[in-house]
Amino acid sequence: MNTSLPSRRFPRHRLAALAATVGLLVTGCSAFGAADDSSEPDDASGPGAGGMKVTLVTHGSEGDAFWDRVRKGAEAAAAKDGVKLTYVSDPDPAGQAELVREAVRDGADGIALTLAKPQAMEAPVNEARAADVPVVGLNSGIDAWKPAGLLEFFGQDESVAGRAVGEKLNGLKAENALCVVHEQGNVGLEARCAGVKTTFDGTIENLYVDGTDERAVSGIITARLRQDPTIDQVVTLRADFALTAIEAAAEAGSDADVATFDLNEELVDAVRGGNVQFAVDQQPYLQGYLAVDALWLYRTNGNISGGGVAPVLTGPAFVTKANADAVAGFAAGGTR
Repeated sequence: MNTSLPSRRFPRHRLAALAATVGLLVTGCSAFGAADDSSEPDDASGPGAGGMKVTLVTHGSEGDAFWDRVRKGAEAAAAKDGVKLTYVSDPDPAGQAELVREAVRDGADGIALTLAKPQAMEAPVNEARAADVPVVGLNSGIDAWKPAGLLEFFGQDESVAGRAVGEKLNGLKAENALCVVHEQGNVGLEARCAGVKTTFDGTIENLYVDGTDERAVSGIITARLRQDPTIDQVVTLRADFALTAIEAAAEAGSDADVATFDLNEELVDAVRGGNVQFAVDQQPYLQGYLAVDALWLYRTNGNISGGGVAPVLTGPAFVTKANADAVAGFAAGGTR
């Protein structure tokens, strides 16, 4: 039995009108449906007519190659997701806080930031949350992101990385080490040296320097190595300072070996050549990429990496003479 209704023909002008009406209804439902529940993530096209806007705010200094890799990762994720990315930085905590406030005022749909000085970020993060702007953390502040009210965190557990370095130094038979801290009060850097001290069987001293003055850094390391010829290990917390430490040891006539956290192209070459024992890679490119992609996923699909209770770790990964060749190509491309 055929229960279908008889077919009817509609004049073309009535079909066109009907199609236009249906189109308006569909568009209207989509627009109002997204606005009805502001607690839900935005639709896949991103908030606003121009797509989703994300601001990445770091404490990096201008011209620092490490932050160039973070930015490259963020830009790659933004290109994939169709996100409009703004990258800004200020090593001064008050300046960084103001950049976060500016992002809120400019209507950012999401903010990714570093927590090198967590207390300075407390008020601006609260302002972002009050404006319903999701905030994720990266790189610095693994112990502070949850108390600060951030959605997610992407980075390296610096304490874990430091402990791994201490154990590695034990295997290399080091006995008396310097840990060169280039930014006093940076929680991540302090945690690295504290982690090394936890597992290192020898003695270790924190040597504080001003990382904005490379010549002064070299002079201070040289002077300390001259004062104490028993120092047999220098641990730096940034790749370029490892290269500085090599020169300082030569200047001081010291036989101290050098190891470091973080890497760049020149540092990988130094590891390959045996001038640096090893480097700890926290994968900054990955940190920038994941932070931006996470905000897009939250806005478009409600995803929260780590469930909002655990950080997403990007390190530590060790680069040694044994695997440096495999990493060299990526380092040359500015992504490792």
